Amino acid sequence: MTAQTSDGPAPARAAVRDRLDRVTDPELDRSIVELDYIDAIEIDSRRVTVDLTLPTAWCSPAFAWMMAVDARDEVESLPAVEEAGITLHDHMHETEINRGVNEGLAFAAAFPDADGDVEAVRAELDDKARVARQYDAVETLLAAGLDAEVIVELRRRDIETDDGTEIVSVYVENRSFAVTVSSEPIERYLEKARETDLVSAPGDRLFRTPEGEPIDAESFDLVHQRGRLAKVNMSSQGGICDGLREAREDRLDGTADD
Repeated sequence: MTAQTSDGPAPARAAVRDRLDRVTDPELDRSIVELDYIDAIEIDSRRVTVDLTLPTAWCSPAFAWMMAVDARDEVESLPAVEEAGITLHDHMHETEINRGVNEGLAFAAAFPDADGDVEAVRAELDDKARVARQYDAVETLLAAGLDAEVIVELRRRDIETDDGTEIVSVYVENRSFAVTVSSEPIERYLEKARETDLVSAPGDRLFRTPEGEPIDAESFDLVHQRGRLAKVNMSSQGGICDGLREAREDRLDGTADD
């Protein structure tokens, strides 16, 4: 049974968790739920409080800020939520981040001595994530039998989702035929390509260089190699973070046993 408030039903915990699952660690491009950063979700009527802990106390304040802000915004996008409070724990800048995020301040107001703008950092990391996601999408198309000459000519309109399935149809050769592939890598790439304003109109080239330019067949291998390097870099960083989180949890468990 759904809990009720004077203004209607309280938000469901599953709905809150689903929103948080959309928030990514900007350096790793992985969900903060998948990464196990969420410690607790508390629901009090139409107010939701989220507690989170990052793998290290010295995680970049800009990265931590982005995750906290995105978590707040995603939870507050639920119609049943009136306000979301975010509490970051065990971070060297938790006081500034918690105050700034929960009071709706800009990053520059919370960190007046910061060097650079957090949105510029976000844009750089979004581009890196786009390149890594493009690598996965292109690998999927190569495995389906498409070659470089076909892949570099694909447009947004050539990708069609098959409703009710987990596949997409990719139309080639002036739409004379289509191949079907798993939707997950394609949709993940399209999501980030839209966020970075590179692929939105039907006629837009589907895949781009890291600098955002269309790819020609001659440079395809080099661009794809750069995507692989971005993917490997993120995977390596993710492995380090996983190890640091596990070490932190082991220390906490040891403390609890003492």
